[in-house]
Amino acid sequence: MNINYINPDNMVKPRGYSHAIAVSGNRKTIYIGGQNAVDGNGIFIGNGDLKKQTEQILSNIEKILQCENAKPDSIVKLNIHILQGQNPLDGFQAFQEKWGNKIFPAITVVFVAGLGRPEWLAEIDAIAEIPNN
Repeated sequence: MNINYINPDNMVKPRGYSHAIAVSGNRKTIYIGGQNAVDGNGIFIGNGDLKKQTEQILSNIEKILQCENAKPDSIVKLNIHILQGQNPLDGFQAFQEKWGNKIFPAITVVFVAGLGRPEWLAEIDAIAEIPNN
């Protein structure tokens, strides 16, 4: 089994964690750690706006998938954490506009009292599967 730690150069450099981990055997599984609305320059996107934050989060996930020649339709599981009091439909709208009805992973949505930073309204982690090349 091979483990590949994925930390794209065009994303903020993580400290104490990896953006994603790909584990390969007969198939490759990509474990994407909780993504937030910080862009590749370390700039926080969408202060107070769940839709804009979700758009940035999904962009971060796409960048990680690209490192393994994968696409959003490779995602088999999403865990979505939303700050209490937010309307999840705002995030869902961003998801529909960005990825449409092309992927149907297993999804868990939970409301949380807080995330890693007070301005974060959502955090999403994902698991993707791709054929082993």
